[in-house]
Amino acid sequence: MSIFTKIITGEIQSYKVAENDDFIAFLDINPNAKGHTLVVPKREENKIFDLSKPNYLALMDFSYRVAKALEKSIDCKRVGMSVIGLEVPHVHVHLVPINKMADMQFAEKVKLTSTEFFDLAVLISVNFE
Repeated sequence: MSIFTKIITGEIQSYKVAENDDFIAFLDINPNAKGHTLVVPKREENKIFDLSKPNYLALMDFSYRVAKALEKSIDCKRVGMSVIGLEVPHVHVHLVPINKMADMQFAEKVKLTSTEFFDLAVLISVNFE
């Protein structure tokens, strides 16, 4: 069972910004930038290209909607997207509000308080359509 499955089942707390029957989006607790969000299928699958084509397309659609909410919530030049998948063997899309290339390099991290995480999650979820 992956750490993301534990978040999905509520075993581990998260700062959820969006959810439906198949996907969940929550703030990354070790973010590259303010608003860095992970979009995760609820069904545990190791690799993104092992998803069925309909599930892959549904993940991209859900990610699109989360990215639009991020754009409305965070002052940034754009929202970058990355799929790496080496850290956790459960498909996940990184959506990162970016202003410079370094924001997508997973080297620099920002620190937020639990209150900042909570307030940010609420703001993004209000903008999710």
